[in-house]
Amino acid sequence: MSTTENMETPELSFTLAYWVFCFCFVFTPNEFRSAGLTVQNLFSSRLGSEDMGFVQYHIRRSSITLLLHSGLPLGYYLGMCLAAPEQHMEHFKEVSEGWQLYLLVALSVHVGAWSLVLYWSMWKWENHPISRMLQAHARLPHTSWGSLAASLNTEFRRVDKFTAGVHGARVIVTDSWVLKVSTYGVSMALQSQCQMSVVHSRQHHMSPDSSSPTQILTLRVDSTNRAVRPFHIRLNSTEYSELRDKLHAPIRNLANVVIYQSVSELFLDTFRAQVQDNPSYSLPSAQELEPCIGCMQVPANIKLVQLCQSQGSDSDGDCQRCLCRPMWCVSCMGRWFASRQDQQRPETWLSSRVPCPTCRARFCILDVCVVSS
Repeated sequence: MSTTENMETPELSFTLAYWVFCFCFVFTPNEFRSAGLTVQNLFSSRLGSEDMGFVQYHIRRSSITLLLHSGLPLGYYLGMCLAAPEQHMEHFKEVSEGWQLYLLVALSVHVGAWSLVLYWSMWKWENHPISRMLQAHARLPHTSWGSLAASLNTEFRRVDKFTAGVHGARVIVTDSWVLKVSTYGVSMALQSQCQMSVVHSRQHHMSPDSSSPTQILTLRVDSTNRAVRPFHIRLNSTEYSELRDKLHAPIRNLANVVIYQSVSELFLDTFRAQVQDNPSYSLPSAQELEPCIGCMQVPANIKLVQLCQSQGSDSDGDCQRCLCRPMWCVSCMGRWFASRQDQQRPETWLSSRVPCPTCRARFCILDVCVVSS
């Protein structure tokens, strides 16, 4: 194989362009995602729908990704046959020993990948790492990886799951599972068998998605199932609160990391604390609480009762009487309250008034009462 110094300009240009393309294709920056140059987009018709079959989708995705990535070194050799025709690289016996060795290694890697995928596909993909991981979790009432996959697919279709990150580096938490989607597979653990811990934090002062500093948290997922190896997930600190709410068990902070919250999250904590200090509302005996219409996950637990000093006033700036029955939980009402504020003036949020999301009657934070049955 000739050295870089001896390469002609077309060879050097092709080499640089090809390996930059390979690097971007494997690690997929935002520009490649926007252009649709991802495995998920290029093979969308072959992969099917992730929402309809999460497990089957990622079995196919990881297999196709492995085949494509393993073929990149071979693609470089084929490209060099066109970029440097004077070297006659299409004739194996005429090229240098270095190129012969490179071609043999590239062919071995690609053939090995095909052999591995063929092995995975035997017995309806029973040998695939995702299938084997599901089988390691198989317990009554799901005694096979297929029935467990169907249960996981059902949970993934629900709208209340937690998701963070992009394709190839996503974190997904459903009612029963903690999942980490990586380039070549999916790490998974049952919520009932795992414990999550914050182990590291990194501060980024510049972020392409935000003008403010970004804190990235690293969390370790440990499972009591010995067949499940610990794995790490990374997410923005602004998503930490939502993740914590979705988990059944508390998150341990082993490294004593100070987790920075967004302004909205800080306000929501203050909102909850203030509501707890407000007088409670006694629910009539004939009335039953229904699920919160905002999240449909918890019972409605707050009622708007005009308690502030503006009673009897009809001014547009004053609070008004709300006749709605309890329909919202305190978290959803707090998020609604924050969403109606001037985002550039958070110091005014606690003293402001917003319309009821149902009847539009104006209220302040002092009018939000916890329902007591």
